[in-house]
Amino acid sequence: YNRLSQRCHNGTVFAVTVLNRTISKPFHCRSPQECILSGLLSICGKKVLHIDQNPHYGGEGASISPLEELYKRFQVPGPPKGMGQGKEWTIDLIPKFLLSNEDICGRSLARQFMGILVIHCVLLLYVTGQLVKMLLYTEVTRYLDFKVVEGSYVYQAGKIHKVPVTEADTQASDLMGMFDKRRFRKLLLFVLNFDEHDPRTFLDMDPNRTTMRDVFRHFDLGTDAVEFTGHALALQSGDDYLDQPCLQTLKRIKLYSDSLARYDHSPYLYPLYGLGELPQGFARLSSQNGGKYLQNRKVDDIIIESGRVVGVKSHGEVFRCKQLLCDPSYAPGRVRKVGRVIRVICLLNHPIRNTHDAKSCHIIIPHTQVQRKSDIYVCMVSFGHNVAPEGKYIAVVSTNVETSNPEKEVQTGLALLEPIMQKFISITDLMVPTDDGRRSQIFVSRSYDATTHSETECEDIKDLFRHMTGAEFSFEDFQRDSEADD
Repeated sequence: YNRLSQRCHNGTVFAVTVLNRTISKPFHCRSPQECILSGLLSICGKKVLHIDQNPHYGGEGASISPLEELYKRFQVPGPPKGMGQGKEWTIDLIPKFLLSNEDICGRSLARQFMGILVIHCVLLLYVTGQLVKMLLYTEVTRYLDFKVVEGSYVYQAGKIHKVPVTEADTQASDLMGMFDKRRFRKLLLFVLNFDEHDPRTFLDMDPNRTTMRDVFRHFDLGTDAVEFTGHALALQSGDDYLDQPCLQTLKRIKLYSDSLARYDHSPYLYPLYGLGELPQGFARLSSQNGGKYLQNRKVDDIIIESGRVVGVKSHGEVFRCKQLLCDPSYAPGRVRKVGRVIRVICLLNHPIRNTHDAKSCHIIIPHTQVQRKSDIYVCMVSFGHNVAPEGKYIAVVSTNVETSNPEKEVQTGLALLEPIMQKFISITDLMVPTDDGRRSQIFVSRSYDATTHSETECEDIKDLFRHMTGAEFSFEDFQRDSEADD
């Protein structure tokens, strides 16, 4: 660190300084937006200095191991006997699922492709098709293998049901009556044949003007079918999408269907042993492209001259930069609170009921089923993905806080998990930047939302990239650059 600090002071002015997310313990951590963008900007030829207050690659979405550290973080006595060896546990604080229509399961991605940085959320992931393509071209995940999540479910009328997409699932499902099953099948056929570049597949519905409500009306779908289609297939967290152009929702349903067709049990993937190695992969990628890392470095001050950032002061030293990328904790005066999120981590010694003893699964509780404004999410992994000892399971329940009693708001999700060996509750503020950062050149990422997919984080990364570089992120451009380098 001293040698690097000395080199930093030898007239070096960094194009970008990245301040990683804060966390008070030395967990195995990571920070998606900042880590990803530090590597991405390094690839673009910018000199990047990444300053982290942690001894590891820090993040609000830490991956904690061993189990004893989880108990310490939440100040809970334990762990008790019978939990297995602590080092066998790896717990993601903010889980997200990966949904892919590309064949990436069961193999190490970069053994086949190489060259660009993947934009995704470095947690349990949900990724759009374009982002999965980026995974296939990056070396960040060279040590990762993925395994299919065993089930995808939706909560309705007090029970959980398998999300139907295939013909057999639709016919066997009790989510719909006989007539709705036929109408739902017609909708799926329309979605699977839909091509936004071919008007012949539109059925006289302009995808850029026709609302999703009108599409459902066109197929005469009942309320229950509309609900699970929008929330469990399209992964919409509210109902605003109903009155928006249908294009994005149709693409979401198609991605879900294509992914399920490829992986059979469910459309979701999760990496074996969790995602704790990914931030280190981003660090290596950034380092290979000239990026520098300083860890265990507290940030004392952000230096601004004439309204623009010019440097960061750490341990009495000033590191000069032209741009600054950080999370909300470093710039409290440049963010505003838009809500709160509750997450409950639950340790179990049994699978979730009515999931056919699945070792991993995903459950969505639509908000209308529990008289709320936002959905409740439940995701569960286990020893099947090598993140817990044999016979042990990790489930996380999350949602947006809407009342003064957040824990009561997730009771429906927690009831699905009973009996629970131990639960850990966290409530965090949802912060967003007050401006795009172009004037001050201080770019602040968003906090994590309650969803179990990373779409919001991915959009945040693309927005930050556009604001920092003045150009839209283009997968094709990075692919061409990679091929040129090869």
